Amino acid sequence: FPVTIGASGGVDSAVSAALHMIALGSHNVYLVNMPSNCNSITTINASALLAKALGVNYVTVPIQDSVDYTINQINDVEFNNDLFGTTSHVRLSPLDIENIQARDRSSRVLSAISSALTGVFSNNGNKTELTVGYCTLYGDVCGYMAVLGDLWKSDVYLLGKYINYINGTELIPSSIFDLIPSAELSMDQSVDEGKGDPLVYWYHDRLFRSWVEDWNRKSPEEILEWYVNGTIESKLAFPLNEFGEYQYTINDIFSTPIDFVDDLENWWKKFKGMGLVKRVQSPPILAVSKRAFGFDYRESLNCCMFTSRYYELKNKLIG
Repeated sequence: FPVTIGASGGVDSAVSAALHMIALGSHNVYLVNMPSNCNSITTINASALLAKALGVNYVTVPIQDSVDYTINQINDVEFNNDLFGTTSHVRLSPLDIENIQARDRSSRVLSAISSALTGVFSNNGNKTELTVGYCTLYGDVCGYMAVLGDLWKSDVYLLGKYINYINGTELIPSSIFDLIPSAELSMDQSVDEGKGDPLVYWYHDRLFRSWVEDWNRKSPEEILEWYVNGTIESKLAFPLNEFGEYQYTINDIFSTPIDFVDDLENWWKKFKGMGLVKRVQSPPILAVSKRAFGFDYRESLNCCMFTSRYYELKNKLIG
């Protein structure tokens, strides 16, 4: 059956496209690049190169006109309440405008094309994004299945390179692996300017995995204990160089304890908050690990909490 895939030029959509091509044949895969004004020529060209390398169907469908139409239509919408005699206005924030782009791509373009082809469209999200909700509800949290939904971002890179290795050719152009990961939903995420996602994937993959996949799932209390005791590099298995030394330390990522704590609390709150709200509404996830969301990892919509021991450690560390 035909599968439509949103091709952003990034590694997630590239690996998703390659997997579908291998499983279904190139004639059943339809890549759609949907640029807005925030997308660079670099990633647009990367999508075209991917389609050529895979030998799949390809088209470009610009979305800026429809995004502008939605913004102009919704901005300053006026709600009237005759009972109370009040009027309220809607004003879109920069984040709202970013999300409009993601929803326009999936809910409008991809769903319409896949319906016309009598097929489905894929979800290209990875486990890192799902863990903390770094995705748009009713936007890229859509699709018939999240084929990468149980793979951390680092695993997606490894899988992509393995696909090239076993095929003996670059099904996924090597230039795609070199691009900085970026949603490209605003000019503050410009790939050509070296601006990308707010995640240090090699580190956050390890951090999030400790929350999700460890048999004794870790909490912020334990993470902060490791940081205070100077064992976080070993506990999270930081990468080693050829001499058996850590390639990076936690201080290479966070210059102060406050930066570390702010990052930890930010992602934990998202993991237990909006990330969870999005996960329970996500497509089915192809489970390949011992703890896949919606399968082995059970969760409920409860509030986000920190232990008293966590606050003791935090106060000791930063006051």
